[in-house]
Amino acid sequence: MRFTALAVLLALTSAPAADLWDLPPTRYSDSTPTDPITLLAADLAAGKRELGGTTPKDRVREILRMLEVPEASQVLVFSKTSKQNSLISPSHPRSVFFNENAYVGWVPGGLMELIVHDPALGVTYYTLDPADGIPAAKRIQRDVSDCLSCHGTARTNSVPGMLVRSVFPDATGQPVLPLGSFLIDHRSPIGERWGGYYVTGTSSLPHFGNRTYEETAGRQPPQSAPSIQSLSGRIDTTPYLRPTSDIVALMVLEHQCAVHNQLTAAAMQYRRGAWLQQSLDPKADPATGGPGQQADIAAARIVDLLLFKDEAPLGADGIEGDPGFQEAFAARFPRTPEGRSLADFNLNDRIFKHRCSFMVYSKAFASLPDRVKSSVLTRLRATLTDDGAAPHIPAGERARIDQILRATLPAYAAAAGNG
Repeated sequence: MRFTALAVLLALTSAPAADLWDLPPTRYSDSTPTDPITLLAADLAAGKRELGGTTPKDRVREILRMLEVPEASQVLVFSKTSKQNSLISPSHPRSVFFNENAYVGWVPGGLMELIVHDPALGVTYYTLDPADGIPAAKRIQRDVSDCLSCHGTARTNSVPGMLVRSVFPDATGQPVLPLGSFLIDHRSPIGERWGGYYVTGTSSLPHFGNRTYEETAGRQPPQSAPSIQSLSGRIDTTPYLRPTSDIVALMVLEHQCAVHNQLTAAAMQYRRGAWLQQSLDPKADPATGGPGQQADIAAARIVDLLLFKDEAPLGADGIEGDPGFQEAFAARFPRTPEGRSLADFNLNDRIFKHRCSFMVYSKAFASLPDRVKSSVLTRLRATLTDDGAAPHIPAGERARIDQILRATLPAYAAAAGNG
């Protein structure tokens, strides 16, 4: 048994001949997804359904409604860091929308780029052409190659995932590569964020958003900017669903993508390890062997992210954003009988009032392998009830988080029992 566990751990930590996601049992590229976009594509091709709307903008709204993605989550990216760089510029940015299970990008005049959760494959990538006159069978295309050149690297935990970068775009939107870039999540200082993004709302700390750069000037320091509530007057906002690129939506997106990638990596690595172990010894129990050890290691990383460990400070006066996004976001998640929710915002010294991620309600969390999910829930419960385990969260807040989880997440309540 010790030999089997060691062999599995060595296999998991060695460089594979193929990408992890294309190895058994996942076989990402060769498997047929069961996510909502694959089902929509099949229905369109069979004539069972039509994509509503009479204009591309209408069809974008239809996809957002189908995926339950709030329009108010819109953020605008003007750096050329997408599949459709020829269409993107500071005067013509790409819009991005999201909820906890899906991401929708759209450049007016171009394709929609979709990333959605699939229970077996993690996340899957599609382009959707919202233009008039596109044959139903060709409107949606799955991508298993081009997207993964950026969205399947060490920057995404070496699995298909999401990527949020802060770059230094020139006047055309092209990143000035010698100036570098930053990989962003909730731990990133505000002073490293939002290069290449428009930012509406107010930040008490300077950032890199809302401007372009020149290589000859070098990397300029982050800049304090006046509060911008609308981009009308800066760009033509007519083609877009909203005139905003909300600062709070940006911060939620950055946190969410880091958690989502870690959940996908934990699930894919465990399934690969269990498959390897059973191939070596069909009688072995992956829950107690090498894959189980790998699950416990992954659980520690996941819980740190869920509890916002090392969250970057927001400055003395915090941030202010669009109430429309905050209302739409909060409406997606459950509340206790007392009215508490993990979606309650703070926005002063931290993003959320209760520092436990809403991603516990995501499909990615729900579809974790049982052994991984059990380890995460056990560790989460232990961390919330151990005074020394999460020193950045006061005891009263940890107790409230525990109560919220017990009341709103059945898997946590079951794991916590009556303790």
